[in-house]
Amino acid sequence: MKRYTITVNGNAYDVTVDEADGTTAAPVAAAAPAPKKAAPKAASGAAGNASINAPMRGTIVDVKVKVGDKVTNGTVVAVLEAMKMENDIVSDKDGVVASVCVNKGEAVETGAAVITINA
Repeated sequence: MKRYTITVNGNAYDVTVDEADGTTAAPVAAAAPAPKKAAPKAASGAAGNASINAPMRGTIVDVKVKVGDKVTNGTVVAVLEAMKMENDIVSDKDGVVASVCVNKGEAVETGAAVITINA
């Protein structure tokens, strides 16, 4: 008997396969889907006194800063994909990044905090 984990359309299934003796092969029922692993939390530091928020719903395709980086007004802090277009999320003030609130590949809603800074 062999165990495999098979992923179909993003769902992982644990499957056990019996080795047939060559005369008959009985189907084996698939087990329940394996639990999905939680996405890792974004790296974060202390919350800052100002936040840079997502201007619209979309998916974060890149995070350009990390905790401790200095940013100025107009610095691109992340890239958001919405409606198949990439949109730069920029800082609207000078400061130091206090925390990064999102991960690459994460879906965000309008107004969700992307980073916090100490201005």
